[in-house]
Amino acid sequence: MSRIGKRPVTVPSGVTATVEGQTVKMKGPKGQLQFVVHDDVDVKFDNGSIKVAPRFETNRARALYGTARAQVANLVEGVTKGFEKKLEITGVGYRAALQGKSLQLALGYSHDVVYAIPEGITITVPKPTEITVAGTDSQRVGQVAAEIRSYRPPEPYKGKGVRYSDEFIFRKEGKKK
Repeated sequence: MSRIGKRPVTVPSGVTATVEGQTVKMKGPKGQLQFVVHDDVDVKFDNGSIKVAPRFETNRARALYGTARAQVANLVEGVTKGFEKKLEITGVGYRAALQGKSLQLALGYSHDVVYAIPEGITITVPKPTEITVAGTDSQRVGQVAAEIRSYRPPEPYKGKGVRYSDEFIFRKEGKKK
């Protein structure tokens, strides 16, 4: 049994939660989100908390209900605090700039990479070598950060490229004479 799945998700004040069938909806100060729980998982809302339990005693149901509980907890955190990923750009001449609804990246290619910012995501560039991706949906924030990183992932010799701020790049030694 999942230890995470057994714990109920408490809904803080200022957040309204509704459970309609398999759909969990949250509305808070940062916006509203919803998540459709798998059919093998049972969801109940009572006494200001959401409880998740496996509907059947199958391996699949037991595997899914801890994940469902984590997703519901992410909904609560998203509508109250939001999620944020920070990216750092390392390399001579590598930089980022916002242009309207798009992010322009100079990453050593013959052309600038233009990334269209999706709806519901805010990107800020405090310095030309730092990018902050923020939003209410953790999956979308992580996906946008991963797409930006994929344009020039960090290489192991000089560490040039786009990396997460908390990412460690294992460095390799270059050729010797």
